[in-house]
Amino acid sequence: MSNTQAFDVVIIGGGPGGYVAAIRAAQLGMKTALVEREHLGGICLNWGCIPTKALLRSAEVYHLLTHAEEYGFKTKGVEIQFDKIVARSRGVAKQLSDGIRHLMKKNKVEVFEGHGKLNGPGAVMVKNGDTRIAELKAQHIILATGARARSLPGLEADGKHIWSYKEAMTPKSLPKTLLVIGSGAIGIEFASFYRTLGVEVAVVEVLERILPAEDAEISALAQKRFEATGMTIHTATKVSGLKSTKTGISATLEDTKGKTQELKAERAILAVGITGNTEHLGLEGTKVRVEKGHVEVNEWLETGEPGVYAIGDLAGAPWLAHKASHEGVICVEKIAGQQGVHPMKRSLIPGCTYSHPQVASVGMTEAQAKEKGIEVRVGRFPFIGNGKAIALGEPEGLVKTIYDAKSGELLGAHMIGAEVTELIQGFVIGKTMEATEADFMHTIFPHPTLSEMMHEATLAAYGKALHF
Repeated sequence: MSNTQAFDVVIIGGGPGGYVAAIRAAQLGMKTALVEREHLGGICLNWGCIPTKALLRSAEVYHLLTHAEEYGFKTKGVEIQFDKIVARSRGVAKQLSDGIRHLMKKNKVEVFEGHGKLNGPGAVMVKNGDTRIAELKAQHIILATGARARSLPGLEADGKHIWSYKEAMTPKSLPKTLLVIGSGAIGIEFASFYRTLGVEVAVVEVLERILPAEDAEISALAQKRFEATGMTIHTATKVSGLKSTKTGISATLEDTKGKTQELKAERAILAVGITGNTEHLGLEGTKVRVEKGHVEVNEWLETGEPGVYAIGDLAGAPWLAHKASHEGVICVEKIAGQQGVHPMKRSLIPGCTYSHPQVASVGMTEAQAKEKGIEVRVGRFPFIGNGKAIALGEPEGLVKTIYDAKSGELLGAHMIGAEVTELIQGFVIGKTMEATEADFMHTIFPHPTLSEMMHEATLAAYGKALHF
């Protein structure tokens, strides 16, 4: 082709992994190209992390309005304008997507709008439909194409009554009844959003507890809180049949003993996991290995094909935007030969669920630590013992810490309650710095703040809690 262009790095995919990798590569003096077929910011910014948080914020405001009397206000006739809730969410996503375009321009990253595909060693073909846009040459090619919602046999979205995350974020009206299949962070966030707005919500989880990646104690507290709002939760239950009807959906639920029941609802949301976008990337004939829907990489994000890397959701769990961004930085810094680059430690990746109540964690659960044969000290501090939580009207929640009894190392921290997705970073910094219980005990936490519970939960692990 006559319009072949040469770069130091070409990145396929403009999500939180790809665009961050592009910025860092440009900062390090590399001539960088970013190929994106749809929206800069990827699923996270356009259809995931950001717009769902805008929806959940609207639900939070509605919750406060309908509980205003607890704070000394009398409200009358609060009306949900659902079209405006959705419009605000889409507006937030667009604002941030436009911001990323500005960042690309500012950092002199050349953006190619189209589908990127490997086209032989060191080459990427960019096409828009059948039209060739450009052929890019680079010694280093980073695949950052993300992932999509997984469907299971008999559990496929139809876009009408059975929704994927996209339909769940942009419905024309609120359903009266809703079935959410899957209770990971995505499923629980949607369940919480719709339940807060008054929808009758049922959640089905095939495993024995909801939020199965979290500490069992936190999962149990979360289920208790969700059920208190009127949410129905079926655990250790699979959906053995799902069909669209004239008025909605009909699902057959089957428990571990083979007992079945029929559940009808206006809509269903599929939240049964994700799979990497490995197709149509030109991987055939390369040494890139795909295993269970994800590209295999080493600690430096290198695939089996020289000069080809993979980051983010494409490279496997955990499927989190902040993990993708961090991998992008590690990848390009290693390519650039930067000193002091460290492989990512998965034990330092925090997880957050932005439901009401919020859930956040980092590191080992209590069960995982004990399975490894580690002698542990566990500290717990409830929100009811914290002045700021009571003043906020959020007295329900828990901060739980797990320490190595011998070394004092912080092994894990698990939280449920108001604003814990903001609090967790304190424990993440602690783990990254290899802080011990003494470091947390000697830290002066400001009063009155929710963060004081982090201090108290550490003290509690050693029998020194002051306020409970």
